[in-house]
Amino acid sequence: MGIRTDDEPGGITTVTVDYPPVNAIPSRGWFELADAVLAAGRNPNTHVVILRAEGRGFNAGVDIKEMQATDGYDALVDANRGCAAAFAAVYDCAVPVVVAVNGFCVGGGVGLVGNADVIVASDDAVFGLPEVDRGALGAATHLARLVPQHMMRTLYYTAQNVTAQQLQHFGSVYEVVPREKLDAAARDIAGKIAAKDTRVIRCAKEAINGIDPVDVKTSYRLEQGYTFELNLVGVSDEHRDEFVETGKPRSNSNNREG
Repeated sequence: MGIRTDDEPGGITTVTVDYPPVNAIPSRGWFELADAVLAAGRNPNTHVVILRAEGRGFNAGVDIKEMQATDGYDALVDANRGCAAAFAAVYDCAVPVVVAVNGFCVGGGVGLVGNADVIVASDDAVFGLPEVDRGALGAATHLARLVPQHMMRTLYYTAQNVTAQQLQHFGSVYEVVPREKLDAAARDIAGKIAAKDTRVIRCAKEAINGIDPVDVKTSYRLEQGYTFELNLVGVSDEHRDEFVETGKPRSNSNNREG
């Protein structure tokens, strides 16, 4: 259980996330994931990284139960800093990162995928940000890299999911395959990248990041600032407590007319 790194033939390094039952990553896990991805990129023998997950789904975001079982704000701060570190690691990794998304990819998972270089997904994969249902904000920065602007806003406000097939239509997912063929599909595109001169590909990764129109790290930290504000006034705890107790979003009792 945890984060595992495996070096494969042909210059491919696979980083696997495994936090049963749903890959809701604890605070320390986000930092470990960041370290693993960056370390793989620093290895001159690594030409490309595959980021994948074991189990029912690719990622269920942060471990809300851990957060609610911890007094004070340490778990919240660690989770936010850990997410920022992991998202940045995928973006800053010196070699391209291919993500293989199985099942659900929500919350922090969208942050990882939105910063990746190539996305392949199983045909049952769904992507979404339930943040507003948890009294939080974040990763709109990364969702905006997957869908057009107005679709991002609609999905963000409603906490609805988008399918892998829809993302392929938008051009952000490279390939959609049956789940049993997902790892092979990821290795296929990774192998094509790994076969290139890694000196050129490493420069290409740095160049593409350099011409990116959005500073993903600064914009994400801006989003997180509003999450901290919601926590300070107690809104986030209300939503997280209800989720831990019922597994469902908090009912909106604050709607008022006039």
